[in-house]
Amino acid sequence: MPNKLAEQTSPYLLQHADNPVDWWPWCPEAFAEAARRGVPVLLSVGYASCHWCHVMAHESFEDVVTAAYMNDHFVNIKVDREERPDVDSVYMDVTVALTGHGGWPMTVFLTPTAEPFFAGTYFPPRPRPGMGSFRQVMEAVVAAWQTRRAEIEESGADIARRLAEAAARGPVAGLASRPTSGVADELTPQLLDTAVAGLSARFDARHGGFGGAPKFPPSMVAEMLLRHAARTDDAQSLQMVAFTCERMARGGMYDQLAGGFARYSVDATWTVPHFEKMLYDNAQLLRVYLHLWRATGAPLAERVVRETAAFLLAALRTPQGGFASALDADAVPAGVPAAHAQPEEGASYSWTPAGLRAVLGAEDGGWAAEIFGVTAEGTFEHGTSVLQLPADPPDAARWAGVRAALAAARATRPQPARDDKVVAAWNGLAIAAFAEAGALLDEPAWISAAEDAAVLLRDVHLVAGRLRRTSRDGRVGTNVGVLEDYGDVAEGLLTLHQVTGDPEWLTLAGELLDVVRARFAAPDGGFFDTADDAEALLRRPRDDSDSATPSGQAAVAGALLTYAALTASAEHRSTAEETVTRFAPLLSRDARFAGWAGAVAEALLAGPAEVAVVDSPALERLARLGTAPGAVVVTSGPLVAGRGAPGVYVCRDFVCELPVHSAEEVRRQLGVKIAT
Repeated sequence: MPNKLAEQTSPYLLQHADNPVDWWPWCPEAFAEAARRGVPVLLSVGYASCHWCHVMAHESFEDVVTAAYMNDHFVNIKVDREERPDVDSVYMDVTVALTGHGGWPMTVFLTPTAEPFFAGTYFPPRPRPGMGSFRQVMEAVVAAWQTRRAEIEESGADIARRLAEAAARGPVAGLASRPTSGVADELTPQLLDTAVAGLSARFDARHGGFGGAPKFPPSMVAEMLLRHAARTDDAQSLQMVAFTCERMARGGMYDQLAGGFARYSVDATWTVPHFEKMLYDNAQLLRVYLHLWRATGAPLAERVVRETAAFLLAALRTPQGGFASALDADAVPAGVPAAHAQPEEGASYSWTPAGLRAVLGAEDGGWAAEIFGVTAEGTFEHGTSVLQLPADPPDAARWAGVRAALAAARATRPQPARDDKVVAAWNGLAIAAFAEAGALLDEPAWISAAEDAAVLLRDVHLVAGRLRRTSRDGRVGTNVGVLEDYGDVAEGLLTLHQVTGDPEWLTLAGELLDVVRARFAAPDGGFFDTADDAEALLRRPRDDSDSATPSGQAAVAGALLTYAALTASAEHRSTAEETVTRFAPLLSRDARFAGWAGAVAEALLAGPAEVAVVDSPALERLARLGTAPGAVVVTSGPLVAGRGAPGVYVCRDFVCELPVHSAEEVRRQLGVKIAT
């Protein structure tokens, strides 16, 4: 019998709708039920494409005996972290503080007043060295609750109090505010030089990226470094991005057959990925590789842009014109009887030498094994390998045929499930990427895709002037938009306005930013992650650090700055500058966690350039190819109004130079690097 998740729109929650666990969604009624029964709450947080979430679900939540124990002793709440990032943020802080680490699935035990008293991540069905079983953990919690309930409730209240106090002091890291660095709280060229020097010290000169395993794509840091290189002519910053992007694109984290990137690499060499493929990663990386191509003209960067765009359109686009959230990491291995089928991580993507020969024949199969680094020992599990491409094959025609044949064969395998909910913020990232890439690479269909996604957000996600975070099958969800939704959607709409000239997108972006300034503003500058009328949690989330996506505050700062450049609004520029200045200590200490704020800061220091192209179609694309950090380029709108004479008008800080009329002058003023 379905539990209380059956009517939810989240694919993750619907995955658990037939569990024998009597799951509740996050709602006041669930906590009221816990209070009525006098039992604690078991909160389980995950997301649809999470491999270990599936493992724990299969091992424990699908087990009738385990589910019966859960139902008897707890009120069980299941949360999709992608739908409720506010709930996830609050209880992840607790989990990290209590255990020293975080991740998903996340398991937190709460009092009926939502105060946490015990937390962890994945718990196995049987004890392992250093790790109790899920049943043992639950039994210990139940015993403590029944014998020491007052003490537990006091502990939960103390944790909640400390969490609130830390939030009041400043940005939260666990349950304590981040240490100060002693740097001046202002944006200066010296600050960004310090930030880049810190990144250089953490750069992996052998494999690319920053730090060791697991290694995540440094999308926001790459944007910061590309802008820093453009502003300062720092060759090292550009080289760090170029080398990292090449190694990622040639490793197993990049899908060599269909394009698109996996979530991260489990090793330091980009060889074996965690196979889930996320919209937010691919939208950001599409733009990073586009900007790398714009700065260098590298053919590999252009190829990755085109292949990643093709992947997004083929695999993640929804019938309503938006983009789905992710593809799962798991699939059922080929040849496994349905009665015994259990999804395995990476089953769709891994190969053996014999598997290559079976598709391609002996000669081409052997050649493909050499090209892709597929060995008898394997690079992944069970003697299989993830395809890599250390160098471009010398025979392009043969390579194209082999790639097409392997892609067709792989398409016959069981495929990963798709999380088809549409998340506003991530679609904003995709709109920006497709609009800009379509303009720079002369792909009108990409611009149309960006417009379709924008229309979906406008017509479905915008309810009474406020954004909703998710929709599915054209049906809007109930969860309200958070700060990153407003910032990323505004960024996408502003980019789309620049490319299409449609004033509607500029107006709508301005209205979203008005909501941010009215509803999300913090009294000490910057913004909270939730609106002032959103559901009250243990604390009001407010995170400076980037994660897999730009922090909400950095995203809003970037959109405010772009809007100011497009409209000559000194007020929006001032708010952007005030917001980014809050990141100065974090940029100085470790810019890996403030990459997008650093990118916005680079644009602030560079102007950014405000470019109006008047009746000069031959120079329009050239202006868009400029590398000036954060530049806006338009052919209509406020920047163009009143400019009668044809030419390219370049302004900075609301001060304009004389119009230019030659390609050479446009190249010089906007830093165009590649030949056209």
